[in-house]
Amino acid sequence: MAEQHDERDIYDLGLQADLNMMTRPDLERRRILRMGAIGIGMLLAGCGPASATRPPAATEVAAIPTATSAPTPTSVPTATSAATASAEVCVDEIPTETAGPYPADGSNASSQTLNVLTRSGIVRSDIRTSTTSGTTAAGIPLQVVLTIVNAAGDCAPLAGHAVYLWHCNREGSYSLYSSGVTGEDYLRGVQETDGAGQVTFTSIYPGCYAGRWPHIHFEIYPSLASATSSSSAIHTSQLAFPEDVCAAVYATAGYEQSVTNLSRITLESDNIFGDGYSLQMATLSGDVASGYTARLTVGVAA
Repeated sequence: MAEQHDERDIYDLGLQADLNMMTRPDLERRRILRMGAIGIGMLLAGCGPASATRPPAATEVAAIPTATSAPTPTSVPTATSAATASAEVCVDEIPTETAGPYPADGSNASSQTLNVLTRSGIVRSDIRTSTTSGTTAAGIPLQVVLTIVNAAGDCAPLAGHAVYLWHCNREGSYSLYSSGVTGEDYLRGVQETDGAGQVTFTSIYPGCYAGRWPHIHFEIYPSLASATSSSSAIHTSQLAFPEDVCAAVYATAGYEQSVTNLSRITLESDNIFGDGYSLQMATLSGDVASGYTARLTVGVAA
């Protein structure tokens, strides 16, 4: 890892300048140093660039803190803390992807028209347990934190929207569709975005099945009330996982088949992520002992 240097140590400007520099925010220090002699003169005079202290615009997206504890519901930042955090994060619109053969969103897929969105209890944050049978999917704990922003409007948080999220289980099977789990509806759920445009799902790390890179599907709806059929969705996409984390998870008991499947696929050869995945790659924190948190800022042209 490259050694990190503090901008305060780059120049020997004398005690007064050093003291002035230490009181400046990181962004302001970088702006002053980029201005060279002019910036240093302003620093010695006790002032700085007029734009250096510009507060974040109301439409800027809040920063998402990195998780520092086990991924439990209490470790997820609140809407208030997320909305007031400083950030300069903005993303382009995430690519539109297929919902695949197992969406259960009211569309005709796999020669069936299944719709889990109309089921009682499907609006939930913990999606590990089936609403009907009570069966809980086994696997390494995973929290998925998505922040939905308006890519066409300076990345303002899209509050009051809804996200339907679903993925396969540890064995690579999809509830409602795959043999042995057609009576289950676990690893599927809907959440309404909060004031920071954020939703959080408690789940398990998905397995890798033959022919696909490990991923999670999601659809975005303009409101929770409209999240009852895919015909109302305004965007459909997929989230990808980094290879090193996949390798660590798949080395644990229960994910044995995923080891083989992952060795036979790459992000470049995947039929979804092969054309680019930079806007879909989640940031992961955690470990196999305590579980992981996956975070992704999702841009939508709303």
